[in-house]
Amino acid sequence: MSQENGYNLSELPLSIDMESKAVLKSLPAAHAALAELKGLAATIPNQTILINTLGLQEAKDSSAIENIITTHDDLYKSELNLDVFRSLDAKEVQNYIEALKHGFALTSKKGVLNNRVILEIQEVLEKNNAGFRKLPGTALKNSTTGKTVYTPPQNLTDIQRLMKNLEQFINDNNLSDYDPIVKMAIIHFQFESIHPFYDGNGRTGRIMNILYLILNKLQTLPILYLSSYIIQHKPDYYRLLQEVRDKNNWEEWLLFMIKGVEQTSKDTIKLIVEIKSLMTDYKNKLRTNYKFYSQDLLNNLFKHPYTKIEFVVNDLSVSRLTAANYLNKLADDGLLEKKRIGTANYYINRPLFDLLTER
Repeated sequence: MSQENGYNLSELPLSIDMESKAVLKSLPAAHAALAELKGLAATIPNQTILINTLGLQEAKDSSAIENIITTHDDLYKSELNLDVFRSLDAKEVQNYIEALKHGFALTSKKGVLNNRVILEIQEVLEKNNAGFRKLPGTALKNSTTGKTVYTPPQNLTDIQRLMKNLEQFINDNNLSDYDPIVKMAIIHFQFESIHPFYDGNGRTGRIMNILYLILNKLQTLPILYLSSYIIQHKPDYYRLLQEVRDKNNWEEWLLFMIKGVEQTSKDTIKLIVEIKSLMTDYKNKLRTNYKFYSQDLLNNLFKHPYTKIEFVVNDLSVSRLTAANYLNKLADDGLLEKKRIGTANYYINRPLFDLLTER
């Protein structure tokens, strides 16, 4: 299968040994950080809190890589589903979190990350069922110069063959005994190079990263996201992807991704520790000063940085009037900030908002 730029995308596994001394040396620190994160996540009683707060952050960052830019404020407002608020970019980001949760549910249930799951993730993400690319003409261009950097496979038969091979490589550990973090980096390169969809390849590929780590029991929740690391090192990310294609420079690509797993794990650990500390602080204040304190109320205030009366009604099974009284009392006392859009009120957990936006 020839490419315009002379790059021939091979099936996996490749015949070369990718686990060089430098790669093997870099793995223990990444595994230690992943294990610490996995253990810490298990100490949060309501794990929806982490999936929601960290998932929203990832959705924002992953979308930003594709130049879908939204503010934290717009993103959290869109989570409130208030009719008066509409932001197209925030909607795109919401589609991402929905696709992430959908992919997590499917892989947890099926125990595999196959093409059916990958297609469904992209379908939820893009809100269409275009499936794999059927028409030629897709090329990856330099956003500044407009010059074609890489031409992925153009033929549907090639795309289907390479995706079938990738599916086998992901799910059949007999094909390769590489470390799972190394395999994740190889899978990410291969998927982005096949570029099987018209749209949503980057975001689908980044969702696949965390699902693969969960599949291999290195995490239990979808909370380790590499998008913030990729944003910080975006030129290197694209340069190293291309250097594998141009120069077969696998070592530097693998080291980059392993470092990303280690660094992101440490950043996420720090953030979860701060969220836990803030929750403890709020728990003590609520318990001491309010007869209506409950764990469900505390969870509600930390599931989203912004909440509203309906969320409290649903989570606590109380009336609208009761929910409004709780939230208004907390706003009067400075634990929440009360805001208004149109005729609807919403309430901000400002310290949690600040924690998430400082990242």
